[in-house]
Amino acid sequence: MHTTRWQRWPLIALMVAALPAWAAECPAFLDHDQRKLHSRDSVNLCDLAAGQPMLVVNTASRCGYTGQFEGLEALHQTFRDKGLVVVGFASDDFRQEASTEEEAAEVCFVNFGVTFTMIAPGPVTGTQANPVFREINRQSQPPRWNFTKYVLDRDGKVTASFPSRVRPDDPQLMEAIEEVL
Repeated sequence: MHTTRWQRWPLIALMVAALPAWAAECPAFLDHDQRKLHSRDSVNLCDLAAGQPMLVVNTASRCGYTGQFEGLEALHQTFRDKGLVVVGFASDDFRQEASTEEEAAEVCFVNFGVTFTMIAPGPVTGTQANPVFREINRQSQPPRWNFTKYVLDRDGKVTASFPSRVRPDDPQLMEAIEEVL
C-alpha cells in the first residue's frame, strides 16, 4: 500500500515531538559540547546518547592498559545496536597521554580501530575535571588510573564502576552493561 506524505505526517510529527522531550530531560552534566579527539568537531552527549545507557572510560594512549581499546571497541560493536553508547575521554591526569592529539588519535583509530566516540584530552579528576567527570566523580569515585570504566543508565546515573585492571570482556562488566540495556 502506498502512503502519501500527508498520511505520514502524524508519524513524523510524533517523532519530532519526542526529540525535545529527551533534550529537556537530559542530565545537565551531559549537555555540554565536547571536542572530539584530533578534530575540530564537537559532540554533545545529550545528542549522542539520546537517553541511551553509556559506558564512559578515561583513557591514555601511553598506558599499560592501552590494549583495552580493542576490548572497548568490541563492546561498542556488540552492544551498540542494543543502545549502548561507548565514550572514551582522553586524559593526561596520570601523565600517560601522548604529547600530541595526532599521536593519541593514531593509537586509538589506527592501531586499535576505535570507532566509538573519543573526546579530546582534558582533566577527569579534581576541580578542573570536565563536567561529565565532575558528576561521575560525585556519584561514584574519581578514576585512580587510566581505563576506569563507568556504566551509566538512561538517566545518567552511575550504576557500576570498574578499575583499570578489569578488562572490557570481564563478565561483571558485561553483566552491568546488560542490566542497563
